[in-house]
Amino acid sequence: MITKLSSQTLLTGLLITAASASALAQNVYRIVGPDGKVTFSDRPPAEANATAQPARTGDAAAPAASGQAALPFELRQVATRYPVTLYTAADCAPCASARNLLTSRGVPFSERTVSTNEDIAALQRLSGSSNVPFGTIGNQQMVGFSESEWTQYLNAAGYPRQSQLPPNYKAPAPTPLVAVAPVVPAASAPSAPAPAQASGSTRRERPAAPVNSGPTPSNPAGIRF
Repeated sequence: MITKLSSQTLLTGLLITAASASALAQNVYRIVGPDGKVTFSDRPPAEANATAQPARTGDAAAPAASGQAALPFELRQVATRYPVTLYTAADCAPCASARNLLTSRGVPFSERTVSTNEDIAALQRLSGSSNVPFGTIGNQQMVGFSESEWTQYLNAAGYPRQSQLPPNYKAPAPTPLVAVAPVVPAASAPSAPAPAQASGSTRRERPAAPVNSGPTPSNPAGIRF
């Protein structure tokens, strides 16, 4: 749990950052290039022959970061600058409370589940502990759930106090913290090849013994070997 002193200090810094982000959100340019391609940026165009004008609030053609194209413009800007991620485990009542707060307030967030030893080790490297729920709002980390604390940081980041999510919005499905690698079946051992016969080798058969049926002019005694 974050102490009161560090919470106030971090909250002040986040409020200043959110105010700066609000000022930047007013200078989003709609840039039309020489080829007619439309892009959006917070900086004026670098090309001399490109035209730019401030983007309209809620312009549906503006691209959204992190797959949030269906969100209203202001909410999309906040979610891009301060994305929210919730780390949960099964049978965790505080995790459900944190999820309900984000859902009821209309905060778009990603949920990562912690269920394996690999997930726990990754969570410890990320947060310094294995406690859940664990949440991040931008770079701000929160261990455990306190509705008042989470509400303070959501307000400081600029998230609306009431849901502005469109009716057809679908939250992304929870995913494991550590991706599960597919099981690759082990390759069967190749069978031993049959011994090959040397190419070009010849086998000489022993010639049959000559048949000696009796005395001949060259063997008058008829001797057999």
